[in-house]
Amino acid sequence: MALPAPAPAPAPEQAYCDISALEAGFINLKLEMFLDDGKPGEVLIAPSLSFLVQHSTNGKKLIVDLGLRKDWENYSPINAITSKNWGVTVPQDVSVSLREGGLSPSDIDTICITHVHFDHVGDTKPFTKSTFIVGGEAAILFNPGYPDDPHSGFASDLLPPERTTFLDTKAWSSLGPFPRALDYFGDGSLYIVDAAGHLPGHLNFLARTSSDGGWLLMAGDSAHHWRLITGESQIAEGRAGSPFPGGCAHVNKKASDEHLARIRAFLDQPRTRVIIAHDEPWYKQNKGGEAFWPGKIPSL
Repeated sequence: MALPAPAPAPAPEQAYCDISALEAGFINLKLEMFLDDGKPGEVLIAPSLSFLVQHSTNGKKLIVDLGLRKDWENYSPINAITSKNWGVTVPQDVSVSLREGGLSPSDIDTICITHVHFDHVGDTKPFTKSTFIVGGEAAILFNPGYPDDPHSGFASDLLPPERTTFLDTKAWSSLGPFPRALDYFGDGSLYIVDAAGHLPGHLNFLARTSSDGGWLLMAGDSAHHWRLITGESQIAEGRAGSPFPGGCAHVNKKASDEHLARIRAFLDQPRTRVIIAHDEPWYKQNKGGEAFWPGKIPSL
C-alpha cells in the first residue's frame, strides 16, 4: 500500500514558507557516542544550524532553533564545561547572522525550539519581543533548573514565562507518516511535528516551501548523522564514558528509531527534503551560498 502524502495537496493560492539557513556555531561530535559503528577518535566538526522561516502572505517571521551562544562561557556551569570539552566555536551567532541580512532580533515574531539542549537554545535574551514555542514535555526539565539545581543543564531563566507556550501534542492529528502534527498557521504552510525520542519535548518543523508542493523537514536532533537516516548505522547505546544516561544520546531509543523510520517514509515521497541540526554534508555543500540568509533554500 502506498504511503500517504506528507501533507495535503496545495490549495488554490496556497501559502508557503521561505526558509533561510542561519550560521549559529559549530560543535565537535564524537561519532562513537552517536553511531553504533562510530570509531574511537572519529570526530565530526558539525554546524549547529538555525533556520529563518518567513510566511509568504502574512509576513510572520519565525526562527527554528537558536544554535549556540557566542559567549558560551555564560551557559550554566555544566553546559560551559561541555562546550569547552566539545570544542564549541561560534564565529557568529544567530543575532549577528540576522543583522548581516538586514533583520534584527526584534523583527522575529516567534522562536521555535526543537528541544532545549544548549546547542539549540543559543542566547534567548536579545529576542525581547518574540514568543517562544517549546514541546510540552520539556517543562519538567526546568523543575528545578539551574541555579536551583546547580548540576542542571537547563537554566531557569532561559524562556520568558509570559511569552512561552509549552505545546501539548496529545490531541494533534496525523500527517502522512507522522502520527501527531499541528498545522501552525491553519493554512497548510507550516506544521509542528511531534518527534519524541531524543529529549522530552523534541519537535520537528515541516514547511511547505512552494505554492505547488515542495517540502522541507527541519529535523533537529532526530539524527546526529545522515547514516542514521539512511539506515547505514544505528543509534549507539551503552557507550562507556558517554555523557548521556545509559550511554545513549536519546532518552528513548525505541521512540527515536520509530521516528527515523517515519522520516525515511517522508523522504520516499516526491519533493521532500530533510535537514538535521548538525547536517555537516548539507552545510559543506551550501555554506556561503544562496541557502543562507539573506538568500533562501531553493524549493524542490
